[in-house]
Amino acid sequence: MSRTSTLHLLLFAFALIAAKLSPAADRPNVIFLMADDQATYSMGCYDTPGAKTPNLDKLADDGIVFDAHYDTTAICMASRANVMTGMFEYKTGCNFEHGALLRDHWTKAYPVLLRKAGYRTAFAGKFGFEVTDKSGNKGVLPDGDFDVWGGGPGQTSYDTRKNKSMTKYVDEFPHSTLSYGAFGHDFVTESAKGDEPFCLSISFKAPHHPVQPDPKFDDVYRDMTFSKPGNYGRNFGEHFSLQSRQGRQYERFHSWKYSTEYNKVMALYFQQIYAIDVAVGMIRKGVSEAGVADNTVIIYTSDNGFMNGSHGYGSKVLPYEESTRVPLIVFDPRHPNSGKQLRCNALTGNVDFAPTILELAGLPVPGNIDGKSLMTLYDAPNSTTHESLPLINVWGPKEVHSFGVVTKDWKYVYWPYAEGDFEATEELFALANDRLELSNAAVDIEHRKTLLTMQAKYDAAVTHWSETAVEYHNYKPYGTIFDRNVEWSVKSKLMRGSKQR
Repeated sequence: MSRTSTLHLLLFAFALIAAKLSPAADRPNVIFLMADDQATYSMGCYDTPGAKTPNLDKLADDGIVFDAHYDTTAICMASRANVMTGMFEYKTGCNFEHGALLRDHWTKAYPVLLRKAGYRTAFAGKFGFEVTDKSGNKGVLPDGDFDVWGGGPGQTSYDTRKNKSMTKYVDEFPHSTLSYGAFGHDFVTESAKGDEPFCLSISFKAPHHPVQPDPKFDDVYRDMTFSKPGNYGRNFGEHFSLQSRQGRQYERFHSWKYSTEYNKVMALYFQQIYAIDVAVGMIRKGVSEAGVADNTVIIYTSDNGFMNGSHGYGSKVLPYEESTRVPLIVFDPRHPNSGKQLRCNALTGNVDFAPTILELAGLPVPGNIDGKSLMTLYDAPNSTTHESLPLINVWGPKEVHSFGVVTKDWKYVYWPYAEGDFEATEELFALANDRLELSNAAVDIEHRKTLLTMQAKYDAAVTHWSETAVEYHNYKPYGTIFDRNVEWSVKSKLMRGSKQR
């Protein structure tokens, strides 16, 4: 280890000790809440007609709403590793078909660092990934790294009795969504009795498939007619790459019945989100009753969005807006900007949560982190932290693998697969005036200058991938596969020869 690295570790250790010795009153409590597969157009605070989300809308009024927040990988396992570590997927090495998160990375995740600094920590819900000591080995859930554990393996279940760590809530809350609200309420109540600050992280299963809403709320959206977005249906996806139509996201427009039973499907989707809203209300009630509302920061978001029939697709994963852009609300009751119903349209990403929470706790941000603290934007909502962020997919059929970069106003996506009927394809979307992505500006001569600018940003992102990707779990080859200037004959050998674990 170099002298510089050793010095950095010593300074980091001293900072942890100093933070642990700080009075609890000087450090806020932190509550991080995350839905699963929630699109932006599902909440009143995102101007969704008919959406019934009073508790989330109140949280939005109390805090700040972010309008350009992206999950840099729009699939749950990788996204959750992004959230915990503050790093892009190719630096965590963690996703389905690739591998678990190495413990070396986990030791720098925000829950571990906060606990070392004296926070009382808890997790409940779908953890979404496992931790391993060696690449290629099966991982385990890090339940022992939390003071209170209500998490579960895999996708968990909507049936509370099937979630072993949550069985104490079965009788009163047989559906898991409200059980997590009760867990949060209880953890806050118990933590407020002690001298330590607390950090509560809850990852709701809802509204992830299978569609199993809490029957308690069957009447909330009964007989409601849902307005289809302006990009709904296959006619509005014909300008997308042929590659994007090869995965399950394309067929699910029909198999998940967006094409034939849109109102019914959306009513069930919104019903599941309504239950999350109720659970958020339970947690905020617990914060208020425990007398810690003035010193508890609350963050709400989703691990990825959902297509819900836009452009004729279902599910997520793809780099398009409905899949990658998600809700984000941050509320810091101590801040003078709270309660002003402010919005921020600066570019933010899921890698921003770890540095934000660490900053709130008064802890140093490890040098490996790619994210930026959201508190900079809370201080000045018109400021900027990221010029661009990557949009990653190296999961599923090889044809669907893509890489892109998004700025506040533009998005560029590159599809490398070029065998048979496929050609390498690039897409450019003018998000500032085409948020529905109805036109591929890459083919318009008038946008040639912008295309060149976005290609340069993309090339820089590919270089960062090449230079910083982990050496394991098959991430290094993508530094070449996503290079626009490398022939397909070279890339195809890398794709055919790759082993995911």
